Amino acid sequence: MLTILGFAMIATFLVLIMTKKMSPIAALVLIPALFCVAVGQGAKLGDYVIDGVGNLAPTAAMLMFAIVYFGVMIDVGLFDPIVRSILRFCKADPMRIVVGTAVLAAIVSLDGDGSTTFMITVSAMYPLYKRLKMSLVVMTGVAATANGVMNTLPWGGPTARAATALKLDASEIFIPMIPALAVGLLAVFLLSYVLGLRERKRLGMLTLDEALVREPEQETVLAGAGGGGEDRLRKGSGGSGSAEITQDGDGDEDDEDFKGLDPDRSTLRPRLYWFNAGLTVALLTAMIMQLMPIPVLFLLGAALALTVNFPHMPDQRARIAAHADNVLNVSGMVFAAAVFTGVLTGTGMVENMADSVVSAVPDAMGPHMAIVTGLLSLPLTYFMSNDGFYFGVVPVLAEAGAAHGVSPLEIARASLAGQALHMSSPLVPAVYVLVGMAKVEFGDHTRFTVKWAVLTSLVVLGAGILFGTI
Repeated sequence: MLTILGFAMIATFLVLIMTKKMSPIAALVLIPALFCVAVGQGAKLGDYVIDGVGNLAPTAAMLMFAIVYFGVMIDVGLFDPIVRSILRFCKADPMRIVVGTAVLAAIVSLDGDGSTTFMITVSAMYPLYKRLKMSLVVMTGVAATANGVMNTLPWGGPTARAATALKLDASEIFIPMIPALAVGLLAVFLLSYVLGLRERKRLGMLTLDEALVREPEQETVLAGAGGGGEDRLRKGSGGSGSAEITQDGDGDEDDEDFKGLDPDRSTLRPRLYWFNAGLTVALLTAMIMQLMPIPVLFLLGAALALTVNFPHMPDQRARIAAHADNVLNVSGMVFAAAVFTGVLTGTGMVENMADSVVSAVPDAMGPHMAIVTGLLSLPLTYFMSNDGFYFGVVPVLAEAGAAHGVSPLEIARASLAGQALHMSSPLVPAVYVLVGMAKVEFGDHTRFTVKWAVLTSLVVLGAGILFGTI
């Protein structure tokens, strides 16, 4: 019964948010509360929620101060050169911009933290997508899938969990999987190329020398398809085929969205650029080396960044207020997710769901348990946390595989295949940073991304089989 109710709860949640019948926060709180009562454990709801909040509180704290930190770095102009460099490469070509998004997300993912990756990627790419009126779900989908593949780095989490659960060396799991993961990353780049071509076909290829800076003699704002405005694209008379783009309608709203990269904004601190760059590098290095807990590092970093860049109290309050909306949305989503995970774990639904899935595997599949593990990693890492999957399910699969001569190393490597999909799971706090900063509905992101993430995960699994590591 708990198994059925567990799957029903997850299905109900996904249907409601994908059809936009409920907001994610409301669904994350009310759906598990109702199902907790349905299983006859309503009296323990408070305990489950408190346990869930306690487990996710460090994550919420990290996200709060990380958003403030990177928000301040955006304000002071740390990422402006990155955006302009990408723009020079992209040349306002939607295809290049989407590919650039995948490359940037993959590079930044080397720090091993999804939230940081999404904050930096969205900070750099969001203005380009907004100015050219490109699809924002393309940005979130490509970024999440690229980060999912890179999340398999030993310091990213899943590999370390698999090694711990099966008492293996993380390097023995990860190093043989590098060719398969590289193929998966190439698949993401190919996907970004195809999606970019689709965007280019929809919007046309533009040539703008500086799409980030408004020219005094012409308007360079492109109205979005379906945004309510009427687009007019007029070819300029210049020899380079420059384009002049004008908009009827909500240009003021675009100015408001785009002012974060205004080259004349008052929050810029060019004299402190290298201090801010050094502070960011030091912060990420300390995070990778695990010198302190990540929430503590971002707390200290945010406090130092505010104090040095904005020494006057009114300016500090203004910067905090400017980013309060993002902080509230993301932290609220994380604490709401704590209700969902708390009920799933506390009622025993997760455990029963895992047992039922494992027991459903036919004995004839025993010799192929590594492939079974790879296939199961897709839905299971989407519908449960990495902790639940790697510590609850993978050991059982490894034991079943061992009875048929399948190495625990193969099971561990195969278990990494589903990470491209996992990063878009509603149980991953980082995905709310991504959709929140990109101003994308979670349901829209889910509908667009899941199919591509599943395809990428299957590519990783197939490559692992082909290379003989699974």
